[in-house]
Amino acid sequence: MKLNALLLSAAFAATSVFTVSAHADNSTRIAATSALGSVAGTAIGKKMGGNTGAMIGSAVGGAGGAAVSTNKRDRTAAAIGGGLGGVGGYTVGKSMGGTTGGYVGSALGAAGGSVLGKKVSQDRHADQRSYKKHSKKYRRSHR
Repeated sequence: MKLNALLLSAAFAATSVFTVSAHADNSTRIAATSALGSVAGTAIGKKMGGNTGAMIGSAVGGAGGAAVSTNKRDRTAAAIGGGLGGVGGYTVGKSMGGTTGGYVGSALGAAGGSVLGKKVSQDRHADQRSYKKHSKKYRRSHR
């Protein structure tokens, strides 16, 4: 109980620091807020519904943290990556290191997943711009 309270209070304190000090759409900020959201969601979910609740909480927390700190264009992809990474990280961490390993895995998975999702979304937008720039059909229809 004390560990959960400590993790939750640290998550809220660190989240408030990141929202004030960092500019929008920084990958480090996205990773940190997604990781902290996932840990907070895991702790709350574990108290409410055991291991299943912890998995759901890690997904919701990781997705929420990523969505809050990402720009509008990449928000959905970062949220999906943060949610999936949080659940996967919690599951692997729990099997390897117990409850504490689950928290660590949830944080690392959500952080990596959210940044990867943001990068995939940015690459997709770059590919679309490149296609529009070189497409004859696009040039003819937008004169």
